Amino acid sequence: MKQKALHTLLAMSMVAAGVFAPQAHASKEKPVIGFSIDDLRVERWTRDRDYFKAAAEAKGATVSVQSADANEQKQIQQIENLISRKVDVIVIVPFNAKTLTTVVAEAKKAGIRVISYDRLILNADVDAYISFDNEKVGEMQAKGVVDATGGKGNYFLLGGAPTDNNAKILRQGQMKILDPLVKSGAVKIVGQQWTDEWLASKAQSIIENALTANKNNIQGIVASNDGTAGGAVAALNGQKLAGKVAVSGQDADLAGVKRIKAGTQTMTVYKPIKTIATDAAELAVQFAKGETPKFTSKMNNGTKDVDTILLTPTLLTKQNVDLVVKDGFYTQAQVGN
Repeated sequence: MKQKALHTLLAMSMVAAGVFAPQAHASKEKPVIGFSIDDLRVERWTRDRDYFKAAAEAKGATVSVQSADANEQKQIQQIENLISRKVDVIVIVPFNAKTLTTVVAEAKKAGIRVISYDRLILNADVDAYISFDNEKVGEMQAKGVVDATGGKGNYFLLGGAPTDNNAKILRQGQMKILDPLVKSGAVKIVGQQWTDEWLASKAQSIIENALTANKNNIQGIVASNDGTAGGAVAALNGQKLAGKVAVSGQDADLAGVKRIKAGTQTMTVYKPIKTIATDAAELAVQFAKGETPKFTSKMNNGTKDVDTILLTPTLLTKQNVDLVVKDGFYTQAQVGN
């Protein structure tokens, strides 16, 4: 009996040590994918979640979705939880692109592939990155404001969250268009500020202060997404300037589309979310099955040249904004006439 008890105790300790641990991952035909999302309170990400889940489940996968609610520590804990559950692949929309190095290393050590979704995770050994060409998005935003103002006047640069690497890439694209105009003296940048957490309320406060500082003498606001654009338009509305100042955006949020139709927002950048979510689901399932995906380019994240898939965005103005209805992104009843 003593020997049997000793064997039992030894077996238990070996399981605890991982020697006889159960199979680490699900079957290749029924992979389990973790989807860690920055903040599902943002309209955009709920669409990504729904399209991603539908596409992954159609391929036999199970998807576990986590929302960090714009809290970097919460996101790290959620990813650690996905690792402990031995998922096959973790897809991450990072809140803070700079703070996931350690947890990504933990995932890789556990044999879990990691995909950076729409925002590049910096200084980490991620397996792949899928996004839209964000520098091109920034160029489109600046061009939209330049076209609306005749390429002259006082501009304010309303950036995204300082924790989001995409905000920096957008700015690079914006300045590609604006630099020559600034150097020629046609455009003057009268201020620039990042918007914590991309919050519309913070964007509104920033633009209210900018209008006060410049005595309302601003002709263009290069806002980096539709949420910040909404805050800018609210501030302009307070000075009866909505529709008189060019404002850019991004994501084709329903409110942004309605503002474009109403003439208070100049443009947005439409990124077919179904495309990126479906392609990301395909990528995740391929990794889980040990297949080799096809990539379009590489992007350096400070640690490595990450295999990358970049998709093409579309500039929307009042003239072509109904494309979102034709694509089935919204219904006509949703956007109005």
